[in-house]
Amino acid sequence: MGYYTRYAIYYAPRDGLMQAGSAWLGWDAVTGAEVAQPQLDGLPLPLSEITETPRKYGFHATIKAPFRLAEGLTGDDLGEALGALAGQLAPVTLDGLEVARLGDFLALRPVGDVTLLQAMAGEVVERLDRTRAPLSERELAKRNPEALSDRQRDLLERFGYPYVFEQFQMHLTLSGRLSREVAEAVAVVARREFAPYLDAPHVIDSLCLFGEAPESGRFHLLHRYALTG
Repeated sequence: MGYYTRYAIYYAPRDGLMQAGSAWLGWDAVTGAEVAQPQLDGLPLPLSEITETPRKYGFHATIKAPFRLAEGLTGDDLGEALGALAGQLAPVTLDGLEVARLGDFLALRPVGDVTLLQAMAGEVVERLDRTRAPLSERELAKRNPEALSDRQRDLLERFGYPYVFEQFQMHLTLSGRLSREVAEAVAVVARREFAPYLDAPHVIDSLCLFGEAPESGRFHLLHRYALTG
C-alpha cells in the first residue's frame, strides 16, 4: 500500500457526484491529480481561494479523522481491518443532500433522519481505534481543546477527534471558512452546481481508506470497501 504519513476513513461518493466534487475542489483523490476547476458565474471570490483549505483532503465526508498508525501496524493491516468491518456493516440510505453551512464553512449535508448513519460511523470509530496511534501534544493542541465542550474534549482524548458518536455531523466539505455574506453567495452557486445530486435519496454503500502522501500532504483514495453486512 506504500508509505503514507497518516490514514483516514472517509465516505467518498461514486461517479458523477465524486467527479463534480473533485472538480469543485480542484483535486481528484481517486486519480491523485489536480483537476481544472469550473468557471462559475456568481462567485464572490475565485473558486480556488474558496476551496484552498479542503482541497488537500479530496472530496469526502469524514468517518474516522486522519491519524497515524499504531506502532507495529502497516497500511495493509488497517485495510484488512476496515475490509472485515465493512463486511459487517449495512449500507445507509439518506433522504437526500443539501448545501448548508456548518460553522463557518459550506458543505453538502444529509437531509432527514441520520440515526443509522451515526450508528454506522460510531462503529467504525470505536472498533478501529486500536489501529490509531495516540495524539501527540502538538496534535492535541491543533484541535484547540479549550474551545470544545467537556464532552468533545473527552472524545478528543479517547478517540483522537471530538466530533464522533452523538457529536458527529456528516458533511462533504465545499469551502474553507467564509463570512456569512460570502457563504450565502457561494451557496447559491453550489446549489446550482450540485443540483443533480441533492433531491434524490443518497445511498452510502462503501467506505474508503485514504492516505496522506508525505511529499505533498494531499490525500489519496487507496481502496474502496463495500458495505455488505
